[in-house]
Amino acid sequence: MPLGIVVRKTPGVTRWQKWSWKVVAVLPGAGPADWRELRREGEAAEYHAATLTLTLYSSDTEAYLVALSAKTPGLYVVLGDQTDPEAQMPWRPELVTVSAYEGQGYAESGEGLVELVPMPLGLIGWVRDFVAEHHVEEVFIKRKRDRQRVDLVEDGKGDPRIRQISDVYRAPRGITRGDG
Repeated sequence: MPLGIVVRKTPGVTRWQKWSWKVVAVLPGAGPADWRELRREGEAAEYHAATLTLTLYSSDTEAYLVALSAKTPGLYVVLGDQTDPEAQMPWRPELVTVSAYEGQGYAESGEGLVELVPMPLGLIGWVRDFVAEHHVEEVFIKRKRDRQRVDLVEDGKGDPRIRQISDVYRAPRGITRGDG
């Protein structure tokens, strides 16, 4: 599903940051755009930055359930740093995902701008229908330890082919050089 990414630009609150950028909404079914201004209030402006495709995968339905079960269901939008030096905007929309796990991974990376945006009601229904059709509950199976005794073998003592004069657990000595 195509999703338009709406980004708000407001004046920065410190002298070190001239502008503050925040992803504020998504527009389901939006057409293509390239930082088209939607509205302006004084110095603050909202832009339709780009339209990205939201793709759902049947293998990620557990992560979608986590996102849907939040107090406010949301999706993650990732903006990367602009690589084009001539670009007017400092951000480049890269990804939109419903996967809470994938979004958290991007948020923890510390690269770019990652925002959790509330999902529109129609999108919640679309994702919920997808999960209902494709989700398969995996049964948790606790792994049991095997009864093999691993403490009987003394691995790591060194190479048995080399004779040891002293303690085999000693730290290796450095090469000493004479002064001459």
